[in-house]
Amino acid sequence: MARVVVISGGGTGIGFATAETFAADGDNVVLLGRREDVLAEAAEKIPGARYCAADLSDPQGARRAADFVKQEHGTVDVLVHSAGGNGGLEEQVEHTDSLETIAHDWTLNFRLNVLTAVLLTEALRDHVTAPGGRVLFITSISAYRGSGRVEYGSSKAALHPYTFTLARELGPHGITVNAVAPGLIEQTPFFGEPLPDERRRLRIAETATGRVGLPSDVAQTLHWLASDAASHITAQVIQVNGGAESSR
Repeated sequence: MARVVVISGGGTGIGFATAETFAADGDNVVLLGRREDVLAEAAEKIPGARYCAADLSDPQGARRAADFVKQEHGTVDVLVHSAGGNGGLEEQVEHTDSLETIAHDWTLNFRLNVLTAVLLTEALRDHVTAPGGRVLFITSISAYRGSGRVEYGSSKAALHPYTFTLARELGPHGITVNAVAPGLIEQTPFFGEPLPDERRRLRIAETATGRVGLPSDVAQTLHWLASDAASHITAQVIQVNGGAESSR
């Protein structure tokens, strides 16, 4: 039976690959994100996909997206949070006070990576199929070891305790909650531009598999976590990084 799969950030990168993966399995996909033109283009490539443009970091935007999902389908079988990203690619605000700059950068990353997930989840949690529903978050290897942008890694790490708490709250209703923490994933807009060759080489050398990750690597993991085969797996963070974290 076709499921209703809601994917935030579904217009590009990991979110789009995830939408393709679930749609190929016959599921009904709903794409959410900020940019309507990007969502419309993505939806054209996925048979039957619907979309709603909204700023999920804003309560009104999250509520509007949730209302769209409820009006279209009523319930959600799988909720995937792929919205978020590198705050360094957002419009920069110049401050003469260094503390103002720090406050802006940290707040921006938490809005992009935490509020987008938390607000949408809370807006839809009473409409997740019970039993059998799945809630899936995408965090990052940076949540474990930091990165050049500590505010980004910290915002992703904040989703881990939320995952664990939500798993305990929803578990009695037959709903599982997990997170996937990718390492370096190419073919996404995360870095804005391709990594310099030397930095890319060093990142590949950290892995045990000798390659970078692809959006499909994460998408297939999410698809498995949403399957019946993973029905007894909850409150977990699955690392998809080719062994890059364990090999340090």
